[in-house]
Amino acid sequence: MTVAAGIGYTLLALGPSLSLFISVIAKKPFLILTVLASTLLWLISLIVLSGVWRAFLPLKSTTWWPYAILIITSVGFQEGLRVLLWRAYKRLEDILDAFADRVSKPRLFLTDQMQIALAGGLGHGVAHAVFFCLSLLTPAFGPATFFIDRCAQIPFFLVSAQIALAFVTIHTFSMVIAFNGYAQGNKVDQYFVPAIHLVAGMVTLVNFASGGCVIGIPILYLMAVLTLIHCGKMVFRRLTENRSRQGNFQ
Repeated sequence: MTVAAGIGYTLLALGPSLSLFISVIAKKPFLILTVLASTLLWLISLIVLSGVWRAFLPLKSTTWWPYAILIITSVGFQEGLRVLLWRAYKRLEDILDAFADRVSKPRLFLTDQMQIALAGGLGHGVAHAVFFCLSLLTPAFGPATFFIDRCAQIPFFLVSAQIALAFVTIHTFSMVIAFNGYAQGNKVDQYFVPAIHLVAGMVTLVNFASGGCVIGIPILYLMAVLTLIHCGKMVFRRLTENRSRQGNFQ
């Protein structure tokens, strides 16, 4: 039974990502490479962060503020890396557009740009799930489950899988929002992504309180839903504007 539970936890954390990969990413080799490169990049960034913080861990303080500082610095580092990733992507896009011009082929469409951003975000989300969830799920395949005193209502592995799914969703679609914000100079999109990332990270601190997971997980999924709604509205607006622009040219 625990083998089935372990598989279930893994599919809960990464099942939607797998579906997205099969339905969208797997159809284009370049997007597959983007996911792999992004996953490797974000895994390296998390390893670097863990190496820096290893000198201060474990935190023996019973107060929440040392953990808040850890989250703030981690989010700041990752958001700075997101900006660097965007600049690298823009250089690559310019190279691809220049090559397309030389061979008389069309440049990247708006949908292509969004799919690249989606692939990069999926890589970020998968790296987060691998680092913070899958590395903890190995005992879930053993002969028993595990509970912690501060969240005795839900198995620890289920909590980890639920949190991983929420962050995979946030990271995947935040990349689409961020890339659009950088491309359009939209300050709302640019500030929305680090804000939702920071709030989601800080919400995990609720799990330190007794029974906090019962409150923290729904709030975390609220952040994921807000990210999905914002991304959906942004994509719909951009596609509508793009169709109107193309109609004016015809």
